[in-house]
Amino acid sequence: MLTFPFTEADPIQYPGPPPKTSQVVIVGGGIIGATTALFLASRNIPVTLLEKGRVAAEQSSRNWGWIRKQGRDADELPIVIEAIRLWRQLAEECGEDIGLNQTGVTYLANADKDMAGFEAFMKIAAIHDLDTRLLDANETAKLITGMSRRFAGAMTTPSDMRAEPWLAVPALARLAVRKGARIVENCAARGLDIAAGRIKGVWTEAGYIETSTVLVAGGAWSSLFLARHGVSIPQLSVRVTVAATEPLAEIYAGAAADNHIAFRRRQDGGYTLAGGSSHLLYLGPDAFRHATKYIPALRNDPFGARYFPFAPSGYPDGWSTPRDWAPDSPSPFERMRVLNPAPEPARLRRIERNFKQLFPQFDKLRLKVGWGGMIDAMPDVVPVVDRVQAIGGLFVATGMSGHGFGIGPGIGRVVSDMIQGNETGHDLSRFRLPRFYDGSPVRLGPAL
Repeated sequence: MLTFPFTEADPIQYPGPPPKTSQVVIVGGGIIGATTALFLASRNIPVTLLEKGRVAAEQSSRNWGWIRKQGRDADELPIVIEAIRLWRQLAEECGEDIGLNQTGVTYLANADKDMAGFEAFMKIAAIHDLDTRLLDANETAKLITGMSRRFAGAMTTPSDMRAEPWLAVPALARLAVRKGARIVENCAARGLDIAAGRIKGVWTEAGYIETSTVLVAGGAWSSLFLARHGVSIPQLSVRVTVAATEPLAEIYAGAAADNHIAFRRRQDGGYTLAGGSSHLLYLGPDAFRHATKYIPALRNDPFGARYFPFAPSGYPDGWSTPRDWAPDSPSPFERMRVLNPAPEPARLRRIERNFKQLFPQFDKLRLKVGWGGMIDAMPDVVPVVDRVQAIGGLFVATGMSGHGFGIGPGIGRVVSDMIQGNETGHDLSRFRLPRFYDGSPVRLGPAL
């Protein structure tokens, strides 16, 4: 049963209160925060996860539910490969049905130029011995049945997977708690206590937590939280509209997309649908402040972005959203417990129309539900996963750019070892925060 989007009206599962001390504090209860807490707790490290609203209530439950190696940035790919292994392991440990299935991911080529782009990824796939392969037009028509038009071909990775985000992330949070993590919902972190250049504690709306280590994994809210402490991240948030259908005859068991429509088979027999590459960017102070860093992305148009001159009241980059507040005063994070953007009606109509045009056998289709989400995006479409050098004990994992769900367990494991001072097993230089300020050229990753 589809039981989301989560809102602040949902019952609090982890009421607190927060502890007085914790070796590690995590700000943000999405996929990255939950899995980092899980891996730290597995090592018997005292960890407290603070969530201003509800676990997984924002983008971690609103995404498409793809778990893919295909089309990934070359530097992300090793972590994704690990994440796929971890998804299987954690699903078994959870003991819950999270809808995890190996059903493949397919990108459809509208023209020969799309196939040329797929061929570029095939070189990366070969290095990592992936089962990705290119399909011709006939093979594509056989793979996904009932399509009304003929595609030039496709790229497919049969070993890629899917899961139900609104089931999976809460299940991982429950597993983290069973392993010893502390989660407190409805408890916003208001700010950091920093002395002599090091973390000393975290101010929350429910009091002070003494700690030496903080991970900020707040998704769309990370930049606002960190800017108050002089840490600048050129992160923006774009709004997407997604929908779900009633149960339908199966056309493809996995996930697929072209430039106009993306669809994924769901556990309940329906499909999750989205526009292939359409996002809405609200223009606010941060959008103008970081505009020059997004020039390469705007030229390449990886987000397919449309623009609106102001965000709704209370949004992270809203014109009226406070940029400073006292630790004993309500913060913007308490004023908006759950960032719950409405779906765009025109987008929903277009999504429905495009899906019906591609699959005319579903001409009587009506969408079951639609929802919106805010994707935390970076100028080069790859995340920041780093230690903040200027503040001892502060770590950041944000800007997943719409790729966070699938890679989540891999990032969680990496960050947990980074916090412990262990080798992470991966080259993380691509994900450095200073890359935006040290003169490094912006190197765009793939947008989908």
